[in-house]
Amino acid sequence: MADLQGLAEALIRGDRDTVGKLTQEAVDEGVAPKQILDEGLVAGMNVVGARFKANEFYVPEVLIAARAMHAGMDILKPLLAESDVEPTGVVAIGTVKGDLHDIGKNLVAMMLEGAGFEIRDLGVDVPPERFVEEVKSGAGVVALSALLTTTMPSMADVINAASEAGVRDQVKVMIGGAPVTQNYADEIGADGYAPDAASAVDKARELLGVA
Repeated sequence: MADLQGLAEALIRGDRDTVGKLTQEAVDEGVAPKQILDEGLVAGMNVVGARFKANEFYVPEVLIAARAMHAGMDILKPLLAESDVEPTGVVAIGTVKGDLHDIGKNLVAMMLEGAGFEIRDLGVDVPPERFVEEVKSGAGVVALSALLTTTMPSMADVINAASEAGVRDQVKVMIGGAPVTQNYADEIGADGYAPDAASAVDKARELLGVA
């Protein structure tokens, strides 16, 4: 019998080889890719997220767990595509124009992917128009990161660009980064703010109305 509990535990430990091995064994035994994803990889990343939030895990542990998750995702992705499994949602994520910081953004992207979202990582120094393009091609959430107070206004530029392009009502805009606050999110009309990567997953689920 496929050991999905063991798969989740291996992911929490960051044991990449065991994650790959147990994922492949579950596939070979005929377990549905969606079940392996939900009960193995997503279940494990949920625990990682909870421990990160509780300060029991720190960035290195999360990165190691995310790397282990990718060992399983590499096996499952083509199978999920074949079986037409819809992702939880599509998130376009990037660090805003003028800002070259990417550690926080990468961490959020990994956590969201671990929760079953399809991630379109646009990188750093991303102009507003690029985010708007992603909304037009189906992204339901745009996640904006800024680490500098001087680049925070670029977040407002993205929201304004979406409004001018007539697509503001098609997308939920979520912002985060060290200097960013809930007050700032309210001020610029963002739909949500997350103080850390684990909270970003909860916020994205909440914005899209998924459990």
